Amino acid sequence: MEQKCKYIFVTGGVTSSLGKGIISASLAKLLQARGYRVTIQKLDPYINVDPGTLNPYEHGECYVTEDGAETDLDLGHYERFLNVPTSQANNVTTGKIYQTVIQNERRGDYLGKTVQVVPHITDEIKRRIQILGSSGNYDIVITEIGGTVGDIESLPFIEAVRQIQWEMGDDNAIVIHLTLIPFLSAAGELKTKPTQHSVRLLLESGVQPDILVCRTEHPLNAEIRRKVALFCNVNVNAVIESIDVSTIYDVPLVMLKEKLDKVVLSKLKLAAKQEPDLEQWKEFLQHIKHPKNEVNIALVGKYVELPDAYKSINEAFIHAGAANECKVNLKYVHSELITDENVSDKLKDFDGVLVAPGFGGRGIEGKLTTIRYVRENKVPFFGICLGMQCCVIEFARNVLGMKDAHSTEMDENTKFPVISMMSEQKNVTMKGGTMRLGSYDCNLTKGSLAYKIYGKSKISERHRHRYEFNNQYQKDFEKNGMSLTGINPETDLCEIVEINSHPFFIGVQFHPELKSTVEAPHPIFVKFIKKAMEK
Repeated sequence: MEQKCKYIFVTGGVTSSLGKGIISASLAKLLQARGYRVTIQKLDPYINVDPGTLNPYEHGECYVTEDGAETDLDLGHYERFLNVPTSQANNVTTGKIYQTVIQNERRGDYLGKTVQVVPHITDEIKRRIQILGSSGNYDIVITEIGGTVGDIESLPFIEAVRQIQWEMGDDNAIVIHLTLIPFLSAAGELKTKPTQHSVRLLLESGVQPDILVCRTEHPLNAEIRRKVALFCNVNVNAVIESIDVSTIYDVPLVMLKEKLDKVVLSKLKLAAKQEPDLEQWKEFLQHIKHPKNEVNIALVGKYVELPDAYKSINEAFIHAGAANECKVNLKYVHSELITDENVSDKLKDFDGVLVAPGFGGRGIEGKLTTIRYVRENKVPFFGICLGMQCCVIEFARNVLGMKDAHSTEMDENTKFPVISMMSEQKNVTMKGGTMRLGSYDCNLTKGSLAYKIYGKSKISERHRHRYEFNNQYQKDFEKNGMSLTGINPETDLCEIVEINSHPFFIGVQFHPELKSTVEAPHPIFVKFIKKAMEK
């Protein structure tokens, strides 16, 4: 008999930001290492259809999948841990659910019926949860539910979980509840009451957690584990300690030590096929914790108050650092605070500079000043998306003499529109999901820096933009030392620019950080760090 897909639901309680995404990704990594085909999806309770229109200050970075879905940044963790791409189906929002149900109602699918949260909204949630499982590609689907138990907006998702558990049975669908056991310094002890209240809230919705993962700053002794188990109605071995660690990449090993994967497989009545082989993972951690070298890198951007706005870039530097056995000290530098007068003071101590992606005109002049400084002073430079566009604008202004050169995103009437809106974007009026999104091919010029980095002439990378290099100016740039070394074969869109006379100067229109994983660090980041080490 063919093995049916099993489901694991991860909920959170007490407070947000406990790390449901990291626990989900760590468990998935362990199950994958035991020979199971695993994927993870995120259910987000907000009414936006996707995070594509959200300001990074609201929600951190918007992560883009191979097939062009704008998704929650947790999907980045899933891919970085599992080294398996996610898709449209891996991120579901309340907005998507209601949009579908309302479209169905308008089409007449529910003719004569009163459309309600139960059963219509919950049925659509269940359908979305099971899309990945019914594909036949996975043995186990882990579903992370955003927010915390008790949030009004999460209630339909929790009800859908209750129904799935009832329909499938305990062997096929289990719930892991991530909760907090805080340490009160005044009392000098850990407190279990917040966890008890959180589980009680879950029980009021008809859901009994099978496993509790307890975030804590201090180890849980046997007495506390027994108390939590007794009052939350779970087995003692299903009370899992998740103690604070120095890096998120420690968490799979912590969960392995706590036997989370074994408890899960036991609950799902699945065999522990093989002992997990995590040697490569341990070697990666060894390189992070015991580096032989150290470099200082400046990330120049305008969302620097919230590091989650650049989450994938930050993680890509960790991967690249490990590949070079090098500690990467990444410092965020606010582009709005950089001027011609202070740029040298702000950047003189760095071994390399990355100019970050973004939208809109705020902080642009600081990015242009930064790029002029690194170009003239031969500092290793890497520009991503808007960072690449800025190095085109800077080169046009200061090398080609086009003093008013700009992007039409910031100045519609610029005399020299070296960056302009893509032709297919000109009639687009809707904002959500309408940019150039997802994976596209790119041909590299043989002998170029990009070709040397990738070691091949054809690559595929992920995009998220509306504006592009204006090919009318191609000859001017090529003639004066900025080469266009990566071109999309279908649209002739410029993907990569380089300055040959510079030791390392590369700008890319795509987002390489989105494809960097623990097992496959992105080659541009790896070579950028290597060059920074040489400096």
